[in-house]
Amino acid sequence: MKRRNFLLATAISMGLMVTGVQAKDANELNFGIISTESTQNLKSVWDPFLNDMSAKLGMKVKGFFAPDYAGIIEAMRFNKVDVAWYGNKSAMVAVDRAGAEIFAQTVDVDGNPGYWSLLLTHKDSGLAFEDVLKCDKQLTFGNGDPNSTSGNLIPGYYVFAQNNIDTKQCYKRVLNSNHETNALAVANKQVDFATNNTENLARIKTNFPKKYEQLKVVWKSPLIPSDPITWRKNLSAETKAKVKQFFMEYGVKGDNVAKEREVLAGLQWAPFRESDNNQLLPIRQLSLVKERRKIENDTKYSQAEKDERIAKINGKLADLQKQMAALKN
Repeated sequence: MKRRNFLLATAISMGLMVTGVQAKDANELNFGIISTESTQNLKSVWDPFLNDMSAKLGMKVKGFFAPDYAGIIEAMRFNKVDVAWYGNKSAMVAVDRAGAEIFAQTVDVDGNPGYWSLLLTHKDSGLAFEDVLKCDKQLTFGNGDPNSTSGNLIPGYYVFAQNNIDTKQCYKRVLNSNHETNALAVANKQVDFATNNTENLARIKTNFPKKYEQLKVVWKSPLIPSDPITWRKNLSAETKAKVKQFFMEYGVKGDNVAKEREVLAGLQWAPFRESDNNQLLPIRQLSLVKERRKIENDTKYSQAEKDERIAKINGKLADLQKQMAALKN
């Protein structure tokens, strides 16, 4: 427990060092931004949005950047982050552990209903998807952040779990990094293949066009729901109302719609739409199925222990199925 508390405190302190965030008054909001790429690149596309948010809300809105997804989750848990952009997997963890609540959802700039996880290799590698599935400890793999949906959860289930691949046993080396770092590592031949997604790959094309030309997609996932925007549940009702109005009207209403849409396009988004925690139900289902498969293949459990754990997971899956069916009716 002491070690866990130390790690949590470290995550918060790291986030504070990166952003320079100090104690804030009631007229200030901290906006958590997950580390999909370098802080410098994230700031360049997020600052115009945060500046507009500050002006519309009449309060200072500061970007909060941390070295990994966990830094944003833990910062929200300790009230250091008030509003945050997450992927679905990290939002699920934040809802369960950090008092987060989804109120809006991003929309793809091209009108797609979501985005896709990818596996990338170098264009000259000669690798195909079938080569990724070989368990011969020959390849170096650039995996995503453990709390990333497209960089970890989705390929973890569709590529690895469904093909009974233990990445730690099957590859020469496994490195965990953000999307941008993984893509550049592939382009520079530092890893043989890596996870990414369609939104980040579009940003790689813009920011690193020569590196983009070195990349080849060897696998594309089923559609992933667009990313959620959350706030911490203990924000005041007044602040929540102001924040939600800003998100629902940004790029839709007012005198600066065209400019605001340009800002959103820089984030690879169109105007937001309303959402809630039910957005996470398919992600919860996928996460439980992945966990069940892992238990089924784990040799450290007796059959009785496996049966007990799997029964609990099946119960949770049945509850989720009921919730999803109720939403359709």
